[in-house]
Amino acid sequence: MAFSSLHFDYGQVSLFILILSSSIISAYAAPTTNVHSSCSNDINTILVKLWVNGAEKDSIVGLSAAFGSVLPTDTKHAPRLPAVYTQPSNSCSASSTKLSGSIALARRGECDFLIKATVAQAGGASGVVLINTEGGALEIACPNNSTISNVTVPVVSISNDGGDIIDKYIAAGKKVELLLYSPDRPIVDYSVSFIWLMAVGTIICAALWKRFTQSKDDDVVAKEDDDEILHITAWTAIGFVISASTFLVLLYFFMSTWFVWLLIILFCIGGIEGLHNCIVSLILSKCRCCGKKTLNLPLLGEVTILSLVVLLLCVAFAIFWAVNRKESYSWIGQDILGIALMITVLQLAQLPNIKVATVLLCCAFVYDIFWVFLSPTIFHDSVMISVAKGKKAGGESIPMLLRVPKVTDPYSGFDMLGFGDILFPGLLICFTYRFDEARKKGVLNGYFLWLMIGYGTGLCLTYLGLYLMKGHGQPALLYLVPCTLGTCLVLGLVRRELKDLWNNSDVSKQMAEERLGSTRLGSA
Repeated sequence: MAFSSLHFDYGQVSLFILILSSSIISAYAAPTTNVHSSCSNDINTILVKLWVNGAEKDSIVGLSAAFGSVLPTDTKHAPRLPAVYTQPSNSCSASSTKLSGSIALARRGECDFLIKATVAQAGGASGVVLINTEGGALEIACPNNSTISNVTVPVVSISNDGGDIIDKYIAAGKKVELLLYSPDRPIVDYSVSFIWLMAVGTIICAALWKRFTQSKDDDVVAKEDDDEILHITAWTAIGFVISASTFLVLLYFFMSTWFVWLLIILFCIGGIEGLHNCIVSLILSKCRCCGKKTLNLPLLGEVTILSLVVLLLCVAFAIFWAVNRKESYSWIGQDILGIALMITVLQLAQLPNIKVATVLLCCAFVYDIFWVFLSPTIFHDSVMISVAKGKKAGGESIPMLLRVPKVTDPYSGFDMLGFGDILFPGLLICFTYRFDEARKKGVLNGYFLWLMIGYGTGLCLTYLGLYLMKGHGQPALLYLVPCTLGTCLVLGLVRRELKDLWNNSDVSKQMAEERLGSTRLGSA
């Protein structure tokens, strides 16, 4: 197989990279309640509708402040008012410009936000938009030493980019009008059904891949592929969770644009290899003669023309995605690369038995819950959710997740599922498929079907948890591990096959004998 020498190293490296990714169901920033006595408002996502010389432009997404009046949920009850910059622009002292009947614009800096809003309100402003000087919209609360807030007009914050858009029109002498409101958003969007299908479909494809792509005359290739498989051990599983936790903390403290760019490059390399592997194996399964013509290339040695052409196409596809990763359609390329990558990893990395699976999934279960729910007791913030939001990434986002644009959300955005939520249960489910095949089990008396049903149910429970917790990020493995590993253990216990699943000694012995036989055949 062309580039086969790369596969074993890739199996170890790509698995390590992917399982460091955020294992979390991501929602848009959930409302954050400030508990300060003078700041009783929830900090919610809001929309700033924009008109320029009477023509409506794209709305700007922002955040409401913890003080000031609560914004209406529809445009009918929100006034459309002219936007006016305070003078000075930081609104730390009385404005020289007339603010009466307008929405005051103020830049961040020099004094706290409560003073800015108070000064603007005293000048007659009917609303205040506070603009960040860099990055996204800020979560604005009262300062710690304040005892009361007298601000009665709505106060919101927007990003630096949003402020630049408004600045451009005002600098050009155009009339700018704004309308501030906070439309209700669905906690769970219809797009989760597509995430569900992609996650379930990825695991099914990974489990059945060899069955549909390997011809009857592929015995030699199958033996070569077996040599490339990375067999996970209990110590590997424990070491992974320790490494993943270390990497997550590093991301939390040192997240930056260059760090995310490093992950983007690694994702592209893994995606190229995964997509290359999937396409080549599909073509060769239908046309074995397509892989016979070869070339000798420096460094790479002898490679097939088919493999080289597909590799160049995959590289071009990954580069196109990386260049256009911020476009509205970039999620399609990201999902294609990610799914191909996960299918390949699930073929190259395998669990030998349920004993190792139990160690791996239980460690991942604790890892996910701790970094989402318990880490705030140490770090004063949910480390997993903070990393997933990428607050310090300069507008970049971690690519190791599937994402689909929200359909019914007025704020747009994406529903997301981390690769870890597919890979961890996927390793177990793919093992049960191999177990069923080796034991000649049927569909109903096997384990694969029931674990797939358990996985699909676990994802549904995750989104139910997302709904019940009003959009707060959920550790998906909290639901997926009991629904997959729990199902497997209960079925094994009921069928009195738990010992066979736990050690899987017969199948392991059979695989060892097959590898030994192929080695002897090769030496002969």
